[in-house]
Formats: sequence, structure tokens, C-alpha cells
Amino acid sequence: MEPKKPQVVIFDLDGTLLNTLDDLADAANKMLRLHGFTPHPTDAYRTFVGDGLFVLIKRITPAHTSKEMLQSCMGVFQREYEGNWNNKTALYPEIDTMLNRLTELQVNIAILSNKPDNYTKKCVGEFLASHDFYPVFGQREHIERKPSPTGALEIAKKLNAAPRSCLFVGDSSVDMKTGNAAGMVSIGVSWGFRTESELLEAGAQHIIHHPLELIRHVTHPS
Repeated sequence: MEPKKPQVVIFDLDGTLLNTLDDLADAANKMLRLHGFTPHPTDAYRTFVGDGLFVLIKRITPAHTSKEMLQSCMGVFQREYEGNWNNKTALYPEIDTMLNRLTELQVNIAILSNKPDNYTKKCVGEFLASHDFYPVFGQREHIERKPSPTGALEIAKKLNAAPRSCLFVGDSSVDMKTGNAAGMVSIGVSWGFRTESELLEAGAQHIIHHPLELIRHVTHPS
């Protein structure tokens, strides 16, 4: 029996659909300078982001930074990012084309990010408003963030889809672990923030190097 066509594709956001690295790094480095800390090269943020805001702040501040200082840093980062979140952020090439093709194939598309929920929805509204994503979830209070499968399974339930009929697409080990834990097909993208070797070590079932390669995994699932 041939595998059935996937019903749902769940996407990570940063590093998968949107290149947000410069805006994240700019806001974080301004926060660091305001607190008297040393900023980091933009490229270093490829490994800093992806596990939620609090983890990001812990990674970029000096070891043994007090909890009170971490909270202050979070507040300043949020203020800086609020005013600069869409300065340099852009879709990766061919993302629009790929999403349009999925819609033509009548595949549901959803987003699950560890970015705070309000910023996730802002980014989708600004850069992806022409696409019918449902649902769109960022990091929410009282909901375990990725790599917990909680959010992914919630999306599958909302769309009346069995986990095995869902593809989970992302650029990090966190995404691959999330998809696998949820019983979905984990597909890593090589154009994002992390390396192909990291994706494979985390259990990626497939690696794609161009957005349109995803279509083959919908039309000819394996």
C-alpha cells in the first residue's frame, strides 16, 4: 500500500520561512551594549536562537548573570525588538511559491515557533498574510515549548489529522526532535540557521535544500 498524501505541513518560523537573524541580533546586541556587556557577531546568533526568549538571553549574557539582571535584559530586548523586528527580516527565496503550491494541493499549513506568540503572529501578519496558515502558535504561557510535542499534537488535533499524516518542517535539532516526538515526519531545511549535520544527528528523516523540494514529499511521500 502506498503512503497517503500528507494532510498537514507544520512549519517552524525563524530560519525556516523567514530570515530573522539580523533583526534578532541587532536588538540583542543593543540590549547587551546598554547593560555594559560585549555584543556578539550576528552569525553567532544562529546557535543562540531557537529555544525561546529566556534561553536566548541566558546564552548571550555572561555566566552567573543574576536572575534580576536576566529579567532586565529580557525587558530591554523586547523593547528593542518591538521597534525593529521588521527592519531586515525577509522571506527566504521561493517560500511564497512553495506555500502557494501546497495550497493548490489542498494541504493545510500551520506554524509552531518558540518565538513569543505575539511576535510570531506579527511576523506572519507582516510577511505571510497572503497565505492561509491555521493555527499559528508561538511560545505561549503554560504550554511546553518545542521540543515538547504538545504544540504539534495540538495543531494536528485542531485540523483533525493523525500525527503520521503531518510533516514537521524546520531548521534546527529542536524541530526534528519535536516532529519525531509527535510521531510526524521530520524534514530539515538546509537554508536556515543550523547545519545539516545537526539536523541529521537530531533525527531528521529527510533534508531539503530548496523550498520546492518539499512538494515532492507531499505528492510522493515515502
